[in-house]
Amino acid sequence: MAQINKIDGDARSVRALLGEKYGIDYYQREYHWRRQDVEAMLEDLETRFMANFTLGDSRQKVQQYSHYFLGPIVVSRKEGKHFLIDGQQRLTTVTLLLIYLNHLQRGREEMVRVDDLIYSERYGQKSFHLDVEERRDAMLALFEGRPLEIRVDTGSVANLLARYGDIEELFPEHLAAPATLPYFLDWLLDNVELVEITTYNDEDAYAIFETMNDRGLSLTPAEMLKAYLLSKLDNDEARARADALWRKKMAALAELEPDEDANFFKGSLRGQYAQSIRDRKAGASNQDFEHIGTAFHKWVRDHGGEKMKLRTASEFQSFLETGLPRTVSSYLTLRRAESEPRPELEHVFFNAVNGFTLQPALLLAPLRHDDDEPAVLEKLRLVAGYIDFYIFRRVINYRTLGYSAISYTMFNVIRDIRGKAVEDLAGILLAKAKELDEEAPLDGILELRLHQQNKNRIRSLLARLTAHVEAQAGFGRSVGEGFWDYVRRDVKDPFEVEHIMADKPERYVPAVYPDEYVFAEERNRLGALLLVPKSFNASYGALPYADKRAHYYSQNLLAKTLTDDCYSHNPRFLAYRERNGLAFEPIVNFDKKALAERQALYRDLAAEVWSMERFELPQPQPSDAAAA
Repeated sequence: MAQINKIDGDARSVRALLGEKYGIDYYQREYHWRRQDVEAMLEDLETRFMANFTLGDSRQKVQQYSHYFLGPIVVSRKEGKHFLIDGQQRLTTVTLLLIYLNHLQRGREEMVRVDDLIYSERYGQKSFHLDVEERRDAMLALFEGRPLEIRVDTGSVANLLARYGDIEELFPEHLAAPATLPYFLDWLLDNVELVEITTYNDEDAYAIFETMNDRGLSLTPAEMLKAYLLSKLDNDEARARADALWRKKMAALAELEPDEDANFFKGSLRGQYAQSIRDRKAGASNQDFEHIGTAFHKWVRDHGGEKMKLRTASEFQSFLETGLPRTVSSYLTLRRAESEPRPELEHVFFNAVNGFTLQPALLLAPLRHDDDEPAVLEKLRLVAGYIDFYIFRRVINYRTLGYSAISYTMFNVIRDIRGKAVEDLAGILLAKAKELDEEAPLDGILELRLHQQNKNRIRSLLARLTAHVEAQAGFGRSVGEGFWDYVRRDVKDPFEVEHIMADKPERYVPAVYPDEYVFAEERNRLGALLLVPKSFNASYGALPYADKRAHYYSQNLLAKTLTDDCYSHNPRFLAYRERNGLAFEPIVNFDKKALAERQALYRDLAAEVWSMERFELPQPQPSDAAAA
């Protein structure tokens, strides 16, 4: 180990840390946290806070709430400045959270000041406390609540904006309530702590950074689980065989992501064995679902006998040689389906693009160790189809998909479908879909509008509708392939949401709409939206509808349907319209009537895309002999 001249270590609160300014050194520049990292942090913060909070507490009582350790950071103090050597992922995400909470509490009577922990201002210039030059425009746009145009090659900035969007979507509603938010902010600023390890030169700082990030220094939870499981076998030959199989399967997981073994065990153990979950109320304690998420290796050690039926050496051997390898194989199938569209598992892909991080636990829940490959694929298809149906119905009825809002419901689904045969699984999921039809009806889409928090969901929904219409009209692409083309960002000219009515209220007020507020509400309705390339939007987006209408014929089929030519040169589309009785018509004037009809058309398309027919099982095909 490298010799280090001097280091200081102090536990510091979020308020104390972000009261200072930090530069970020060259080997820490990229911000690469994923949605699941943000979701895990928010889940942890919510759990720790709610274990202490009681409605009616005085604000002063927050000082007595328990503290939460968020992790270490390494700081180099040189030339009178502080440079973050390790820990910028956490502090960047905390800063994004504070920006969001700052917006959330504006206009409320009881506010906690946080803007001075985000930036300071001198001589009219804002300077952010996490100071990275290439991120300043993005941070300023987020802080001021305005949109920001980004280039495709600005990966770290794009990720920053995406994670802020995740915070907007995932932050628990009950924490955002006026009666709770000030308490949560007090606790976050003063009771959430990090250990700041301070050095005074780059050489020492990097030595500590390297030591803290050396994976070889300590066993991972997966390795500790392996050691425990192998110790329960009763002979060396069985241990050697199980060890070789374990290493082969973990290597296959590592080809996906370096930490994929942990993701696998969290998802599979939650899906196949967790029997309890923490109640969503103040003072509730963690249960199976949470314990697996934080320390799955300890959970198996403490509960494997009772809840996994791991008691004898033969049961451990069966798990290691049969159960675990088959579950890993199924997990690899679903994870590969998450990364690229496969026609037979396209809903798995859609759910992954929509950021549904509980998908692995749900998809693995009904699997049994004796399932053959067709049964595994059919179970994955059915459950992914239900998740997709669930996401859609919540989105169109303005319901959040944050972890705290859906985890309890999803846990109950997991328990209900665990280990079920294909036929039983289809029946259970169909019944749940019908229940959801009552709770979150399809007609909610008739009132659906674009707003700041649902913009990514609306974009995804429009992509599904557009890809579906084109696939039905025989455009030669699967729905999954078309959908991916419409939502992907890593291209030079990505698709974005187009308002058919340009943001020019003077064209519509008061002639069509009484005021600018009503106009803004109407132009954001789903029926007034399309997907077009960014370059098209820049060229034609501000034009009056009459002037840009003809240009829509050069775009995707859903945009083409606004034009006359679409109905004279597309026989396969016309056959689809006739076959399904859809009210596609060219629209000369995009007025109130046309908007209402277009919104209703989108509802009818959505009824096709999210049909309950997805829960029907394929009919067995007659054999050649029987057919003869």
